[in-house]
Amino acid sequence: MAGSVRVAVAGTEMTSGWSLDGATGVVSFATAPALGAEVRAGFLFDVPVRFDTDRLDVELTSFEGAEAPAIPLVEILP
Repeated sequence: MAGSVRVAVAGTEMTSGWSLDGATGVVSFATAPALGAEVRAGFLFDVPVRFDTDRLDVELTSFEGAEAPAIPLVEILP
């Protein structure tokens, strides 16, 4: 997670001036953002899943293309 975190303040992405505690997920700033400034963060994460069915319906839409309108998945809980 730590390598994929992106932070923005007032709509501008900050590439420095902040740090992340990977154990707690807390973002700390070297200088506090302005009062009332919107702070946003995003990151990548993985969720282990499995297919919910043994069959997958596929619609052939063209000679070299197909669509799978639904792919049912179930989260694998620890």
